[in-house]
Amino acid sequence: MTARQSRSVARLAAVQALYQMEVSSIGVEHVIREFTEHRFDRDVDGETLAAADENFFADLVRGVVSQQKTVDAAVVKRLAEGWRLERLDATVRAILRAGAFELANRPDVPTEVVIDEYVDVAKSFFEGTEPGFVNGALDGVAKDVRTAQD
Repeated sequence: MTARQSRSVARLAAVQALYQMEVSSIGVEHVIREFTEHRFDRDVDGETLAAADENFFADLVRGVVSQQKTVDAAVVKRLAEGWRLERLDATVRAILRAGAFELANRPDVPTEVVIDEYVDVAKSFFEGTEPGFVNGALDGVAKDVRTAQD
């Protein structure tokens, strides 16, 4: 498996972990440990699950949690006027938080890669308008990040 594929798996897992933390109120270190011990590199029904970049996964989850106010503000800025983050589906919220964190904090990853990856994550959960919404919101966050860096 390539490094890019293992990062793709890590992004999907980070979204799942963020979702799990939100709906169950478990802590960040607990969820990271659970994924590391029970979900990564395991056989399920005779199939080996794809390997994840576990360090990248942990960095994403910890980063979103530690910078949640900043991340949420970046996302809210790109929502339609009057929309609150709480109105979004919890999975979409997790996708946007992970993507916004990565856009603002991982200059080593090209913007287009980050957006494409999280749109793909959205497609793995949704068949409707959500992937397009994720694309537009993260593109806006990316523009804001670039403007702030200039």
